[in-house]
Amino acid sequence: MDGKISKHISLKEATRSNTAQRLGIDNFPTNDVLIKMELIANKIFEPLREYVDCPIYISSFYRSPELNTAIGGSKNSQHCKGEAIDLDDVYSKVKNKVFFNYIKENLDFDQLIWEFGDEQNPAWVHVSYKEKGNRNRILKAIKEKGKTKYILWDQ
Repeated sequence: MDGKISKHISLKEATRSNTAQRLGIDNFPTNDVLIKMELIANKIFEPLREYVDCPIYISSFYRSPELNTAIGGSKNSQHCKGEAIDLDDVYSKVKNKVFFNYIKENLDFDQLIWEFGDEQNPAWVHVSYKEKGNRNRILKAIKEKGKTKYILWDQ
């Protein structure tokens, strides 16, 4: 592997974690996970990147099980399998809502989550993709009594 997951994603970017670095956690994926990372990068990220024609910040891609535990991630997190990416508009000329709507209307995916934010724009977008059995499930993450709750998208 030449250090690239896809045309616009480096392996370094896909495995970057300040928490892993700070805690000395190995956050390098297995070959099986790398294959899944390449798949979601090419099926979700690259078509979206081409559509928006500007950089997209990846706030979280691969998380080793140890890192996922350290940050309090879901025990079933698809990030640990290389099947999920969190996208943020921090460096983009378009909003997270554009990412969300493009994926929802144009791409196959397993889960697409409007992560917090407000009715105009999510704080970030979580999207997952599996080689087989994508559910095209759309959710919205909200805080309820201090806990994260996922509700089915109804818009």
